[in-house]
Amino acid sequence: MNPTEDIPMLIDKLSGSKVRFEITVTKELFEHALDHAFEEMNQKVEIKGFRKGHAPRTIYEAKYGIESLYEEAVNHAIQDTYYDAIVENDLKVVAQPKINFDFKKVKRGEDFIYEVVVAVKPDVTLGQYKGLEIERASETATDIEINAEIETELEKHAEMILKETGALADGDTAVFDFSGSVDGVKFDGGTAENYELKIGSGQFIPGFEAQMIGMTVEAAKDLKVTFPETYQEKTLAGKEAVFAVKLHEIKQRLVPALSEDLVKELELPGVETIEQYRDHIKSGIELRKRQSNENALVDQVVRLATDNATFEVPEEMVSEEAGRMQENAERQIKQYKLDFDTYLKYMGKTKEEYEAGLKAEALRTVKSQLVVEAVGKAEGLLATKEEIEAKYLEIVEQYKSQNVTIEQAKNAIPETSVTEEVVFHKALDFLVKNVVFKN
Repeated sequence: MNPTEDIPMLIDKLSGSKVRFEITVTKELFEHALDHAFEEMNQKVEIKGFRKGHAPRTIYEAKYGIESLYEEAVNHAIQDTYYDAIVENDLKVVAQPKINFDFKKVKRGEDFIYEVVVAVKPDVTLGQYKGLEIERASETATDIEINAEIETELEKHAEMILKETGALADGDTAVFDFSGSVDGVKFDGGTAENYELKIGSGQFIPGFEAQMIGMTVEAAKDLKVTFPETYQEKTLAGKEAVFAVKLHEIKQRLVPALSEDLVKELELPGVETIEQYRDHIKSGIELRKRQSNENALVDQVVRLATDNATFEVPEEMVSEEAGRMQENAERQIKQYKLDFDTYLKYMGKTKEEYEAGLKAEALRTVKSQLVVEAVGKAEGLLATKEEIEAKYLEIVEQYKSQNVTIEQAKNAIPETSVTEEVVFHKALDFLVKNVVFKN
């Protein structure tokens, strides 16, 4: 189509970051679109005496009528004029446009008007984003935290030993036979020999483990319990049962004390004494705290900057983000070999609650992204050639198992996308560097 710099149009800004165009396709533009439509349609039809694509225009119109070109011509005219309107007004469209016009009014030699409503990236009015006050979380490891981590490590080296004297206690492991019956009749799955059960684990029917506490080796006992109403085997749900049990062994975990011999067994570089081991644990805790605090700091500063900004988020952007999040969730669910309904049960949510939460999270994500982008623009942050190249190299490294070359990465990912990502992270760094810590 010929250049369309002088397309007559009216533009209105609507609520929800939408823009409405009323665009006039002049009779000259429509005539040019008809020429294009004829070239397209002439390739598809057969006219006796002519090869496809070689029939004269007059012959084609005599056979099929000028109206047969209208649909293709209208689509071509709208596509070109709409695109030019977007470029001319420097709009960042975020969804497919909704186009309205009366096809009955389309006629050769006359102008026609069509209306477009499209969602665009909103103009973000930033509030305070520099000097935001945030309380710095402690990065020091306490003795309680150090001791707890040491206890966890010692638990890994615990051994199960026979309890030579004394009765079965909470936390012990019982080795026993059992035989269950309901109304004097044994049931499937209710009998086992030399079964191992940690008392207090809650693996058995409520009341079963508690009644075993106090038993001694080779003692026998009848345990009276009631199956829960929600028991998976419906024929047993809600029924009273008797389990005849005989205890054969009692085992208990022996957790070793912290010693230099144990420390040496761990074979940690430069760690041979208890003091060095405690310092090693302390350093690890504080490293994790720093990393956690850095992530939390980014989240906090972006949230505050977002709360201070003013703008409307198009529903289309939220829906698109929610769709991406749903796809990611479904991939993870499949990895665990679950269906969506089972996943919802594990989450303890209804479908409606899940969808509402997903939409709220998508809204927060979109708003945060828009604000960070606005900060980058406000501060004039740019991506250098070196930074763009480094990002491509990072992508290549990420996919090195697939032998992706830098040329393939550049062909697959436009430089504009990489540039936007570099600037986005520079804007995040800017926000963090300009934080004022309360403490």
